[in-house]
Amino acid sequence: MYKQKKWDMRHLVVVFLIVLLLFLVIVTVVNKKDRNLSYPEKVIKDTTLLVVKTLKKPFDLLQGKVTDKKLKELKEKAKQVDSMQAKYDEALKDIKDLKELVELNSTLRENSYLNATVVSRNVGYWNQYITIDKGKKNGVEVGYAVVTSAGLIGKIESVSNFNSTVKLLTSEDVSDKISVKIKVSDDDYVYGLLNGYNSKTKKFQIEGIAENKEIPADSLVTTTGLSNDFPSGVLIGKVDSISKDHFDLASTVSFKSEVDFEKISYVTILKKDATS
Repeated sequence: MYKQKKWDMRHLVVVFLIVLLLFLVIVTVVNKKDRNLSYPEKVIKDTTLLVVKTLKKPFDLLQGKVTDKKLKELKEKAKQVDSMQAKYDEALKDIKDLKELVELNSTLRENSYLNATVVSRNVGYWNQYITIDKGKKNGVEVGYAVVTSAGLIGKIESVSNFNSTVKLLTSEDVSDKISVKIKVSDDDYVYGLLNGYNSKTKKFQIEGIAENKEIPADSLVTTTGLSNDFPSGVLIGKVDSISKDHFDLASTVSFKSEVDFEKISYVTILKKDATS
């Protein structure tokens, strides 16, 4: 009985292999492109393709899911890289600003300055004011000049115990005109008043220059120290252009600041005798 079952199983295997071989031969013949197919061959070919397509579909779906998952993972990693790059760029900027601040501090007398960090800036008054993290407890007083390594940015407008508001030079309020001087030679200056800022051209205006002297381009513009607001010799900018009035008597000077007023993070507060 056992031998009979074993013999039947062998027959089944042989029959299966023969059928499989015939099937492969038929598929090979049917798929030849250089002959016309008979109707039965067409049926066999169509049936074969349908079976193959049906069997392949689950694998295609699985591959598609794997691809979508991989794509999603790659997108997430790209976002993480962008975020890390932004933080890296910001850290580099902070290092650069702090390095420049240290270099500025090295030119000032000890106890004549105080470093501070910008803690807030109202979007509605972006060009008007900034708030810094130093106040009365740190010895800050109204009227102190505030600078960066690139030059003067404004003065202390109001003070609380731990914070201060800085009025920027780019403010629309020009009621406090700053006395400035322009260096025209090694020991010669012309004097005028800082009279506003043009936000479109990003240039400052100096008026009230009556001296008939040639003012070279890129001449340094600094504070005079003639008022109580600012010490003398604080850099404000460089001359960009000069124009005359209708009577050719007075000059109006336009100049640019080296300060990027859009990106102020760290500042130095100068006391009244900071550069003396």
